Amino acid sequence: MAKATPHADYHTSVFVNCPFDLEYQPILHAIVFAIMHCGYTVRCALEAEDTGTPRIDRIYSIIEACRFGVHDISRVEHDLINALPRFNMPFELGLFLGARRFGPPSQRSKQCLVLEAERFRYQKFLSDIAGQDIRQHGGDPTKAVGAIRDWLVSMRPKSAKLLPGAKAIMHHYQDFVRNLPAALKALDIEPNELGFVDRAHMMALFLETRGL
Repeated sequence: MAKATPHADYHTSVFVNCPFDLEYQPILHAIVFAIMHCGYTVRCALEAEDTGTPRIDRIYSIIEACRFGVHDISRVEHDLINALPRFNMPFELGLFLGARRFGPPSQRSKQCLVLEAERFRYQKFLSDIAGQDIRQHGGDPTKAVGAIRDWLVSMRPKSAKLLPGAKAIMHHYQDFVRNLPAALKALDIEPNELGFVDRAHMMALFLETRGL
């Protein structure tokens, strides 16, 4: 069953290191749903935005708690306000890889998937990660979900339960999106009030009630 709680088993927890801007949200939300649909727990810096703990300390703790990591480094364009690129995603990828390389034995089983919008573009701005598992999504949530689903399948033991296909996951996600307005109305939650934790919780309830 999908889990929305932030404190789950290390071996089934996935650190999601992706852009949080409005343009990227369709991909982010589909990624979170897909990971949960596959039976894993999503961890993300957004889960503790309201705590008094410094952001970097939260990220350290989340990375330590996750065997798996999904890192989208596609935000290399200059933003409209500062005319500068965002370096958070490559930085957090570096923290994840550093934990695997220099951490205690419990951290050395870490595995990560790197997502990019364009094929081979990373070689121009982050060539040191050549050799990592890097997949292209082209800004398409369906392609991002397919990459994550196939990667999680490759990480599982052969005796593990088969995961649903990417097409089925996206079908269920679209069903969740269609039903979300009514669910929010029943809970007296405005759409603009729906944060990361609440959304993940609603995804978990949706998957549970449908036996997915």
